Amino acid sequence: MSEAQFTVKVNAPDIEPRFRHPRIFEIFDGLNVGEFMELKNDHDPTPLFYQFMIERDGLFEWEFLEKGPLVWRASILKK
Repeated sequence: MSEAQFTVKVNAPDIEPRFRHPRIFEIFDGLNVGEFMELKNDHDPTPLFYQFMIERDGLFEWEFLEKGPLVWRASILKK
């Protein structure tokens, strides 16, 4: 996936921890079907992936683009 295809890029460490997951879901919910967001984090976002599976089941596709050890990146498509 080329960088130009991302509708929005989210750098999770820039978001205060207590607001991080709600803000990421808010951004995702604002996407149109077929749009992508890039999530960049300083630790493994797998717990967020599981939360997406529970709260947005069938509404997204998640692909890891980079898996640490310092940076994790995921592409999240809104279906």
